[in-house]
Amino acid sequence: MMKDTKAEKYKLRRYLDDVYVRKETSQLLQSIKDVENQELVDELAAEVWEESENLQLITDLEREKYKREARQLLKRIEHKKRIWFRRVSWAAVGVAAVVAVIIGGVHFFRYMNEQEITVTEVVTSFGEKKQLTLPDGTFLVLNSCSRVRYPERFMGKMRKIELEGEGYFRVARNEEMPFIVKTRRFGVQVLGTRFDVKSYSTDEIVSVSVESGKVQVDLPEAMMRLTAKEQILINTTSGEYSKKKEEREVAIWIKGGLRFHSTPIRDVAKELERVYNCRITFAAGKTFDNLITGEHDNKSLEAVLKSIEFISGDIKYKKEGTNVLLYKK
Repeated sequence: MMKDTKAEKYKLRRYLDDVYVRKETSQLLQSIKDVENQELVDELAAEVWEESENLQLITDLEREKYKREARQLLKRIEHKKRIWFRRVSWAAVGVAAVVAVIIGGVHFFRYMNEQEITVTEVVTSFGEKKQLTLPDGTFLVLNSCSRVRYPERFMGKMRKIELEGEGYFRVARNEEMPFIVKTRRFGVQVLGTRFDVKSYSTDEIVSVSVESGKVQVDLPEAMMRLTAKEQILINTTSGEYSKKKEEREVAIWIKGGLRFHSTPIRDVAKELERVYNCRITFAAGKTFDNLITGEHDNKSLEAVLKSIEFISGDIKYKKEGTNVLLYKK
């Protein structure tokens, strides 16, 4: 309740000057909405109005802008406030003050509303996958050792989420509100499509693969558009990237498959650790710069390791329980 007039005037002045703390302003705006305080609100507004007549606008363009906005806003003010409308015709500066108060309140309430939005975080562990439906109806499958953060409801002009790891998306179409996946290395923007994003912070190679529709990939120093059956591979160490056609099924990991395309052996090892919940180390004293290509359909860890031995020609492995050592003779 606004019992201390002097204190409330002080709070209101601080608010108009953009010098306030969230708690006291929230209380002030709540009090302003209270019907019992309308007389005091009128008194405070009148004082602010009178003081504002001594202010000067910066430009005629700004003055006209305030006039236009004031005409629209004042149409909605109740009958007992119509004395303000008469003052508008006498003092354009007074109009600017009222608009500033109202617009300031609107922006503040919008800020308060955004701050109160709950952000959900979903995390997967080793060998785990999760299916999610986001607030806009977008379907997401999260791969193992991944993390996604998204708001309980999308507001503003974009549907923005954050991803660490890998996820397959079927985005609900909304041309008025683009869907944006933000990762550490790049951003992906779409309207409605199906695609896979792989961006583990520990991997050298990250990628985007499109199943249908179109996506825009925003890199630090470049932008690239992909259409259906296209893929971009980005080397985070060298900064190089390549775009290629990929006719094969996207996101075969959802069904338990593995696919490597000239993938550095250390990235392969990290992938196997995430999928099979194992620990892979490399023997000291040797260089492991092998690039692995191959596809595996629901194979056991042992079968994949044997395949790596065959493909590489010089890599061997020893397995004890969940620990694997890769070495060269």
